[in-house]
Amino acid sequence: MSVADFLKNSSATAFSFELLPPVRGKRIDELYRNVERLMPYNPAYINITTHRNEIVYRELPDGTFHRTFEKARPGSVAIAAALRGRYGITTVPHVICSGFSAGELENELIDLTYLDITDILVLRGDRAKGENRFTQTPGGHIHAIDLCHQVSDFNRGKMLDGNGYGALEHPFSYGVAGYPEKHEESMNADVDIEYLKAKVDAGAEYVVTQMFFDNKKYFSFVDRCREAGIEVPIVPGIKPLTSLTQQTLLPKTFHIDLPMPLAVEFRKCRTNEDVRALGVEWGIQQARELKEAGVPSIHFYSMNASASVEAIAKEVY
Repeated sequence: MSVADFLKNSSATAFSFELLPPVRGKRIDELYRNVERLMPYNPAYINITTHRNEIVYRELPDGTFHRTFEKARPGSVAIAAALRGRYGITTVPHVICSGFSAGELENELIDLTYLDITDILVLRGDRAKGENRFTQTPGGHIHAIDLCHQVSDFNRGKMLDGNGYGALEHPFSYGVAGYPEKHEESMNADVDIEYLKAKVDAGAEYVVTQMFFDNKKYFSFVDRCREAGIEVPIVPGIKPLTSLTQQTLLPKTFHIDLPMPLAVEFRKCRTNEDVRALGVEWGIQQARELKEAGVPSIHFYSMNASASVEAIAKEVY
């Protein structure tokens, strides 16, 4: 059963979480430990993030610099296969426009079909480091909708070279991102939902939201999506607070607001331990309210926060 089918048919609020691949040169053991501490809460699926190649300059012995492209966190597809094989759980690798040509993305889709991994999350991805706007990779896509069309064409057997090989026996089922507080580049919230509906019309079967800390914004977002004719499941994504730097980092990076009651308590924190305790307390309140509202799943952004996610899950699930 695909994630989309599971979300449509589940009668109880599921638990899922997202992982970062290890940094280049690090082993997978720590990732396994993080997964294993969350397995007792019966995750329905695990997402694995994908990261773009970045430009790296390395100094050569003669004092000159060599420009190369490197990925700091390789291995998303391999990790998806490893986790599925080790734990028997559905894995959802991210497939992103950022840093990849359409041809490279097609190769990734081919690899995934060979592994029989057919649940993916389709995203535009982040800007390159140091850029103030998203730049299209040569031969790549500028928007997630373009990648949605590529995946849907691939499902029908249409390759980039124009050849047709017949529709896939096990087509990709994919979700896309939604933004309760609007994407930073959208002109307004209504236009943002128009773009989201276009991705659903192109073939996306569910939506996972950007993190938020005010449940009212999620509920309002769902209402506006339904009014616009978006009927697919909309999964709330939440992240526990873990460090003092997030007071400014999260609003700046993700263009979200912290509700005033949370901001008041956050400003009282003096150590990261204080923040983690607050993050768990707030996360429990958020998750309980969402679960009581009957959301199909709660998706936890567990990067560097698996202990906090565990503490929340222990109280909510």
